[in-house]
Amino acid sequence: MTRYAHSLPPSYFDERYAKNPDPWEFETSEYERAKYAATLNALPRARYSSVLEVGCSIGVLTESLAQRCDALVSLDLAERALSQARDRCKNLPHVRFELAQVPDQWPKGQFDLILLSEVVYYLDADDLGRLVDRVRGCLQPDGDVVLVHWTGETHYPLTGDEAAERFIDGARAFLHVSNQTRRDKYRLDVLAWHKAQP
Repeated sequence: MTRYAHSLPPSYFDERYAKNPDPWEFETSEYERAKYAATLNALPRARYSSVLEVGCSIGVLTESLAQRCDALVSLDLAERALSQARDRCKNLPHVRFELAQVPDQWPKGQFDLILLSEVVYYLDADDLGRLVDRVRGCLQPDGDVVLVHWTGETHYPLTGDEAAERFIDGARAFLHVSNQTRRDKYRLDVLAWHKAQP
């Protein structure tokens, strides 16, 4: 399978949402439902003050994540996906959606949880390095970062394992792995702020 050499552009996702409003079956897949439950169960705290979700898609996980925080900023680079997410979460006033292509576009604010679910492997190595810098710049002391990635073969710039391991290695100066779970089709990595960090 030929891999993309560079970070995937918005057009890659726009084309998929134009053909199918739920191209990855987030609403109907048992796999996705189980993975979302595992993601929420892996969160180290029962509640967070300010959460950043990168790559919210149509907002299925967003809706559940919103129950665990006081404020949630959810990003995606596909307007069709965001439109569905806004509609799904229209009764959740503490959730804000932004159209953004990371790492070049990034929201203002500080966060005590950053969720990167099924998104880092869409980036090439250079953009992943800049993503790590973005995370470091807005993660509150004692904050958590959660990575979730499918581990099957992809045509993305990185595999799920490459994406997770490169992020972990790049963030080693300020984050350490506090929990790792590997299932048949995905891996889940929970990273915590080094206590020695200022």
